[in-house]
Parts: sequence; C-alpha cells; structure tokens
Amino acid sequence: MATLAIFRSAGASLPRRSFQTCQMAFTQSRRNLSSYLVTPKELAEALKKSPPSPISPEPRVIPLCAAWFLPNDERKGIEVFREKRIPKARFFDLDKVIDKRSPYPHMLPSPETFAEAMSSLGIRKDDTVVVYDSKELGIFSAPRVGWTLRVFGHPKVHVLNNFKIWVEEGYPTESGELYSVECNPYPIPKLDESKVATFEQVREVALDSNKEGAEGVQIIDARPAGRFTGKDPEPRKGLSSGHMPGSINIPFTAVLDPKTRAYLPKDQLKSLFEEKGVDPAKPIISTCGTGVTAAVIDTALEEAGYGTPETRRVYDGSWTEWAQRANPSDSLIRKDE
Repeated sequence: MATLAIFRSAGASLPRRSFQTCQMAFTQSRRNLSSYLVTPKELAEALKKSPPSPISPEPRVIPLCAAWFLPNDERKGIEVFREKRIPKARFFDLDKVIDKRSPYPHMLPSPETFAEAMSSLGIRKDDTVVVYDSKELGIFSAPRVGWTLRVFGHPKVHVLNNFKIWVEEGYPTESGELYSVECNPYPIPKLDESKVATFEQVREVALDSNKEGAEGVQIIDARPAGRFTGKDPEPRKGLSSGHMPGSINIPFTAVLDPKTRAYLPKDQLKSLFEEKGVDPAKPIISTCGTGVTAAVIDTALEEAGYGTPETRRVYDGSWTEWAQRANPSDSLIRKDE
C-alpha cells in the first residue's frame, strides 16, 4: 500500500496520461503471474501483493486446494487440506462439484452448479485463482480443477507447480478446520464446448482411426500402461481395461519429475511428446480413467507448445464412460496380445 501511496502523491506532478500509465503498470505488476504453471516463489510473492482479504475490493490471489485421491485410497482430500494448506486457501471438492445426474464420475457440473460452488468459496470473477494439489501426490488433480475453471471462462487461472515443493522449501502453511468465507455472487457462466470432447466425438475419431482421409485427430491416454494394454484391471469393479483404436499411451506420471512430482521442464516435455509420435500440428484429445489426469496431459501439452486452446480437448467421461458405452461389435476396446 505504501507503494500505491507513492504513485498517488506523484500523480500531482505528472500529466494525467502518464499517471494512468503508472497506475496500470503498477496494477499489472501486482496481479500478473508469468504463465499457467506458477512456481512456489511466484505464488508466495503474488500472495504478499494481493492477499485473499475478504474486505479488499481489489482483485485478489486465491489459493484453491484441489486435493483428491482415487476411490481405493483411504486418504481424503478434505483431510489433507485440514492437516496442511496454504494460508487462507479454499477447498474445491472434486467429488461434489460435478454433474450429479450423470452415471459417470467427475463429469462437468452445470453452469449453475459451478457458479454456486464459486460463490460459496467466496471467489469473485476478477480474482486470480491458483489451484494446487496435495503434498502427498504432487501434481494430480489440480490441473482438472484448473481446466474446469477455464472451461467455465474464469479469466485468471493458474496451477501451482507444486504444493510438495511449496512445503519442502518452507513457504508458510496452516492447519485446522474450515473457516467461514464471505459468499460472493458469481455470475452464471457459459460452458466453452470447444474445450470438451464428448463420447460421440471421440467415437467418431476412433472409428476413423487409420482411415484414409480422416482428420488425424490424436487421442492421448494418460492411464498406466498395464490398464492401456488390457493386462491390468481397472480400479473400478466390472470395468474392462484396454484402449481406444489408434490412441497413444502416455501415462500422466511420464510428464512429471519422479522425485518432486512437479512438471518436467518444457524441453523435456517436448522431447517426450516427439518420442511418442505426437504431432503438434494436429488436434489432440486427452483421456484417462475419469477425466482427472487427462488434464495433467493437457497442461503438459500446453507447456510444451503442442496444439492451441482451439485444437486441444479433454474427454470428460474418459475411459469410465467409454468402457460402458462402446459397442463391442464396433471393436472400440482393444487389448494387446
């Protein structure tokens, strides 16, 4: 605030246009983060400049915890949030902010449900939201929540790379029960359908796989290799493993550093996609088990400069929907011999 006071007092001796330019530069320096993925240092500095104060009328930086664990894991996201979190963070429940009418898990909520969730979290449309994961898993579910916010048009969204490093480098944390936040009316948004792939669209791509004259849309599957080949079972009971025709297997763990569980550097991500035969000039659909780690791949593609927001999509229903809806007579579930 002292710096802002200096700009104000200096404004008396500056031409109006120059003063407005100074104010604009100051505002941008306070709020802009460098890229979609942000480091712990960048987030810590941003929080100092624009803390998530409930009384501030200015746009704020809001840490949003998206910790989530697989159904067969005894840990719960809300529990690790209570144990250790970024100060003043809010918790986004990936099991609740969904389409509850759908038989498939984690399907995108309706615009009304999304707006209600954002309102209850006290997040305003002009806030900068930085989504982060648990320290236990590193990058895992935060990209899905970041993607969800983008799909619903939240203007300033970032993903922390990552909370595990935040904790290890000694940045501040807090613990305890949830605290009350002041609800803010969040406008009902419009869903950006260009970022979402449906079953029908993916089925068309799979049926056209390797056919002459096909569009050449690439499908990247983020599940582990054993589930992709069909050798290992799916974690959800009664669901067949295997893969879609023509899909490329890149387990989401391949884009992460095995020690820090943060994203690999851009040049390493680019080399990985090149090795796997991904063409940056062709459209890409990312898929996984339920649409969570598909967003990990989608973010890695963005970091590596593969595709554009217009040519990259995430298959919302992913394998859980595919394995239940694909017609066996179409040979849309392949297994390696």
